[in-house]
Amino acid sequence: MIELFRDSLWKNFAAMIDMLRDIITLCPEELWKKEKKIYYMVYHTSIFLDYYLTSPVKDFHPGLPFTIGDPENLPEGAIDDVIPDNFYSKKELLAYISSIRAKCKKLVIETPVEIFGQRWIKDDEINMHGLCPSVVINYTLLDILLYNFRHVQHHVGQLNLLLRQKANVAAEWISQAD
Repeated sequence: MIELFRDSLWKNFAAMIDMLRDIITLCPEELWKKEKKIYYMVYHTSIFLDYYLTSPVKDFHPGLPFTIGDPENLPEGAIDDVIPDNFYSKKELLAYISSIRAKCKKLVIETPVEIFGQRWIKDDEINMHGLCPSVVINYTLLDILLYNFRHVQHHVGQLNLLLRQKANVAAEWISQAD
């Protein structure tokens, strides 16, 4: 049963990550540079996908660095206070997402079963990166994986809508990935 669960969880995570990849790939270069909301949402989704897949949290090192911005003075189009340190290209974000995908597979497939029931973040890690919302501080590793899944899928839907509205394109649904 455990191997079935791992396999199913991984195939669904991989499909979701592949849909995020496809959104980036489909986004016209001009829209990528002009429509800041799309760029910031892709970045936000990628950073949190990576962060929530990190265990222990102290080992989090984002592949594309950020700064926590002043919530009262955010750049146009920013969706939160996690501000990329540079304007990252589609190619850079695709490479980052590819590395996160590999990290996800390793976590889901190789983590000892008993770890999934343990608390995901330790007390001394909560404010370490400026990313931990209070709602998740007592989540188990399994809880944070499912939360992460819902979070990414939520933004994939938003991004698909924006692409459809702005460029009349959208990523195809991927039911399962290898």
